[in-house]
Amino acid sequence: MNGHHKIQQNKLFKIGLIFNANKVYDRQIIEGIGHYTQSSRANWDIFLEEDWVASLNNLDAWNVDGIIADFDNPDVVKAVLNRGIPCIGVGSSYVDTKQYPNAHYVGTDNEAVIQTAFDHLKHKGIQHFAFYGIENSPYRKWAKEREYWFTKLCKRAGFSYSIFQSGETHVENWNESMDKLSEWIVSLTHSTGIIAVTDARARHCLQACLNLDIAVPEAISVVGVDDDEIARHLSRISLSSVTQGTVEMGFKASKMLYKVLTSKNPNATPVKYQRVLVKPEGIKQRGSTDFKALQDPYVIQAMFYIKQNATRGIKAQQVLDFVGISRSNLELRFEQEVGCSIHAKIHAEKLNHAIELLETTDKPLSFISKKAGYPSTQYMYAVFKKHFNATPNQYRRGLDS
Repeated sequence: MNGHHKIQQNKLFKIGLIFNANKVYDRQIIEGIGHYTQSSRANWDIFLEEDWVASLNNLDAWNVDGIIADFDNPDVVKAVLNRGIPCIGVGSSYVDTKQYPNAHYVGTDNEAVIQTAFDHLKHKGIQHFAFYGIENSPYRKWAKEREYWFTKLCKRAGFSYSIFQSGETHVENWNESMDKLSEWIVSLTHSTGIIAVTDARARHCLQACLNLDIAVPEAISVVGVDDDEIARHLSRISLSSVTQGTVEMGFKASKMLYKVLTSKNPNATPVKYQRVLVKPEGIKQRGSTDFKALQDPYVIQAMFYIKQNATRGIKAQQVLDFVGISRSNLELRFEQEVGCSIHAKIHAEKLNHAIELLETTDKPLSFISKKAGYPSTQYMYAVFKKHFNATPNQYRRGLDS
C-alpha cells in the first residue's frame, strides 16, 4: 500500500447525512451507517441536519467530504448531484433502470419485499389478494414499484386481486379517507389478504376492519412493510410486517462511500456507477395474519370479539352476549373449529400479548400486566409460573441469554 493510500484511510472525513429521521425507513438506514462507523476503520465526523429540507439550497456551507442521502426524494437528488462531492444514494429499486440516478446507489429490492409478503399470505392458503397503495407521486416512486410487483405476482400465480390507492391522509381528510377505504374493504372477497405499501397504511386497514366489525385475520388478513414498532402498537391486533434490509443498506452505503473517499481520485467520474439491491430480512408474523381457516360464522364472530377485546379483561359471557346464541351451542362450535374453549382462547390472547411486550419492549411489568388485561401484576406472575415455571422477569432475561 502506498503512502498516499495510508493517508487517505487515516484521514478524518466530514460526512453529511440527508435523511428524514421521522421516518422509520430512514432511521434504520442511519442505524446501519452507525454500525459501519463503529466496526470499520472509517474515521468520520458525521453531520446529520435536523431540518435537512430547509438546508438543501445551502449544501455548500456544509463543507463535507462525502454525502449519503435519501434519493427517494427528487429534491435531494437535484440538490446533491453534480456538486463534485462524492455521494451515495439510498432508495427504491426500479424496473426501468433509466430511473436510477447517475450516482453510486444502494436500493431496497421491492420485488423481494412484495414477494415476501405475497408468499407469506399464499402459504396461509389465501387465494384472493388486495393491495393498499398510495397515489402516484414523484416523491413516492417506491409505492408504484411495489404495486407493479404485486400485480405481476398475482397475474403470474393466477390469483384474483384488487388495488386501492389513496392520497396522503391528514386531519382535514381523515374521515373521508377512512370512509373510502372502508367501502373498498367491504367490497373484497371473504378471506382476502391485503398487502399494504407501508405499516402506516396497514394500520389504516386494521382500523377500518375494527370499525366495520370485520374479523382479522379470519375474514381479512393484513401485511405491512417496515416493521414499524410505533404503527404496530397503535393497533389492537398486532401487525405482521416485512422487515426491510434497511440497516444493511446503511452499512453497504457507508462501505461504498469509504471506498470512494479512499480511492486515488474520489472526485473522478466513474466509468460505471455501482448499484446494489438489498433483500428484506424476512417477515414478522403477528396477529393480523395468524390465520386459521374458520367456516362457522358464529365462531368467526366470537374470534373477532376475542381478538379485539381479550386484553380488556373480558369474560366468556361477554363473547356469548356479542354472538347471541346459547352458551352450549357456541362452546361446542368453538371447540370443534378452534380446538379449545372460549375461556382458554381469551387466556391465550392475553398471554401472547404479554409475551410480545416482554420480547419487544423494556416496559415495566406493571405496564405490561395492565396492557395484557390482567387484574394485577401478581396475577400475571402466577400465570407465567404456571405456564413457564418462571416469573415474567425470568422469562425476559431468558430471551437475552
